[in-house]
Amino acid sequence: MNDGVRIGVVSCSDRASRGVYQDQGLPALKDWLSSALRNPIEFVERLIPDDRATIASTLRELVDDAGCHLVLTTGGTGPAPRDVTPDATLDVADREMPGFGEQMRQISLRFVPTAILSRQTAAIRGQALILNLPGQPKAIAETLGGLPGTPGIFAAVPYCIDLVGGPYLETDPEMCVAFRPKSASRLPVGPG
Repeated sequence: MNDGVRIGVVSCSDRASRGVYQDQGLPALKDWLSSALRNPIEFVERLIPDDRATIASTLRELVDDAGCHLVLTTGGTGPAPRDVTPDATLDVADREMPGFGEQMRQISLRFVPTAILSRQTAAIRGQALILNLPGQPKAIAETLGGLPGTPGIFAAVPYCIDLVGGPYLETDPEMCVAFRPKSASRLPVGPG
């Protein structure tokens, strides 16, 4: 039996939060995670404006009050003045996990040279991992799942959640093969 997991998904967008256009980030995050994880998932969704204080308070609420062990944001990671998601993430962080952002940029650089403008990062808050993802559904899937020859960031997420004291996440190997040292894996128990 797989542990249940509560996952926060946050779309940071001034225009989508005002209803100017339909948000595509939240459905893309939920679709990918629902396909990749074998655990029962409870999603806690937020569609909020690009405001540093609002983003920080939302991240605190999702981790501290809602009990999310994984929070994924989408949008607001570029160099424009209103792109403040990474700043708000670091405002609430106990520790930064910069390798996630480095890998996301490596994946995106295979498609566009402007990937170097991304400030995506990740952080630990308590027993939760917060990840800043790109805003486009295609880029969300590529950075989470990877490309041929380039692993996506989600391969490292389950073990990271283990290390900070969260639930044991099991992935569907057709979508994402999670990496854990053999000593950290739960081996399947056979009959009798």
